[in-house]
Amino acid sequence: MADEAVRAQKRPGSVWERYGWMMAVVWLVFLVYPIAGLLRSTAGSGWIVTGWLALVAFVIVYVAAFLNGMSGSGGGLLTPPRPIQWAAFVVLIVLPVLTVPAVGGNALSFVPFVMSFASYGLTRAAHWATAAGGTAVAALSAVLLPDGADYIGVLAIIVLLATVNTVTTALIIRSVHAQRLEVELATSEGREAVARDVHDLIGHSLTVVRVKAQLARRLIAADPERADAELADIEALTAEALAGVRETVAGVRGATLADELVTSRDVLGAAGVRLVVDGDAEALSPAQALTASWILREATTNVLRHARATVVTVQISPGGLRVGDDGRGIRGAEGTGMRSMRERAAMAGARLAVANGRTGGTTVELTW
Repeated sequence: MADEAVRAQKRPGSVWERYGWMMAVVWLVFLVYPIAGLLRSTAGSGWIVTGWLALVAFVIVYVAAFLNGMSGSGGGLLTPPRPIQWAAFVVLIVLPVLTVPAVGGNALSFVPFVMSFASYGLTRAAHWATAAGGTAVAALSAVLLPDGADYIGVLAIIVLLATVNTVTTALIIRSVHAQRLEVELATSEGREAVARDVHDLIGHSLTVVRVKAQLARRLIAADPERADAELADIEALTAEALAGVRETVAGVRGATLADELVTSRDVLGAAGVRLVVDGDAEALSPAQALTASWILREATTNVLRHARATVVTVQISPGGLRVGDDGRGIRGAEGTGMRSMRERAAMAGARLAVANGRTGGTTVELTW
């Protein structure tokens, strides 16, 4: 797997990592056919023992390779497979061949496993080659073997599986690529918004500084005390503008919801406001989390500046973020910060609702 959209499913301790192995184990039930073939085999004892050893080794290698690819350390599908995955693929082909003398055509039951491993654990080229090869082997077995009619059902399963694997892997690849583009678009739009914020901030501040500098130059000889006061104002304005730029840039660099929750807890705690979080940042997709982090940042700023709150509650659910406080509620017209939140939500295809809470305070709700 690859990138943020997939890595979120594979963090240590996640449900996927704890129980994903069942995805590999559950399909092993289809090995009942080679097992039955070994139990009924009339081949020499040496080939039967070899068949059992090869079958057990196949199960071990298949499950281990599946878990390795699932954990992200082996690569595959969306990232280049590592050598260990290719080595496992070769072993998964050789082992079924070793069972043929004992089980005959029942060895075809191994083909779906090899095909699936190639589809999800290797490259698209390996997927196509294995699907074609597996289908060809099954078709030739059905045509050429004396009991070939018995393997038509296996051939049908292999063809169906090849189709399912083709469609499923294509959808996975398209989904992840779309997620990447969505994150890149949201990041780009966010940067444009920040660029506008910085431009407005610097443009306004520099205009005021220019006017005051001109006034101070005219007053420096006639009224030194007033000129000194104007210079002090210039110093304060430049410090304020610099702080604003730093805050804006920091908001872009740390624009992840998990990080923003930590930052909000720190700044609110420093102001004596308690932050309560209900839900997990992973409930939102990476693109949604990016927008939500900006909304949370602005909502936190508004609480600090206007709310006079003691508690802020953040609720995160799939497709939604809700920030509420117990402050004094909305007063007066919307400011620049509120308009900025609405713009960011609109660019992300989300809806932003801001209202007074039922028991006081303000509620900011972002939904997709």
